[in-house]
Amino acid sequence: MSVAEFLPLILFVIVSTITPGGATTLATASGAHFGYRRSLPFMCGIAAGLASMAAGAAGGLGGVILALPSLQFAMKLVGTLYLLWLAWKMARSGPPRLHSDITKPTRFLGAVWLVWHNPKGWAMTLGAAASFASPAAEPLRLALTLGCSFGLAAIFSLSLWCIAGLLFARLLRTDTQWHALNALLGVLLAISIIPMWLE
Repeated sequence: MSVAEFLPLILFVIVSTITPGGATTLATASGAHFGYRRSLPFMCGIAAGLASMAAGAAGGLGGVILALPSLQFAMKLVGTLYLLWLAWKMARSGPPRLHSDITKPTRFLGAVWLVWHNPKGWAMTLGAAASFASPAAEPLRLALTLGCSFGLAAIFSLSLWCIAGLLFARLLRTDTQWHALNALLGVLLAISIIPMWLE
């Protein structure tokens, strides 16, 4: 794949991963409540999950999932219930506890699980596999290219959202401000579920 062929892929994965959605909302909340370092396992889990999805889509796994309506529905239902539970917890939380071990951020495997149950992510990575299959010489190369591209773009994008959460942690001073922000993030997370059911 030449640089000219690689540039559209880079633009696609950056736009796909940086636009607001469930993962970016969770990264913002995690940054605000736990700081960047403690949010790293969550962000790495999202990136690894997205990278493995992209590689799987290039290898044909995404096509199998999209071809089975009952599996798609089950994934949507499980993913929706989990995201709604996270949105409820987020909306009810108070000021951040950056140095507390009582409340822990989402861990690596939880983040991977979250991404793998997102049909929107499968559709996005399958679309990338279909769109960028011709420049790749072989399926393994396409899987590696897509996996690395989505993984790196996700780390970059989630880091920006996590840092935005850190800025909120420095700007907001009162419990009322934090409750308002957490309620807003919870509502945004819940709203991010809607496009998954409209596809």
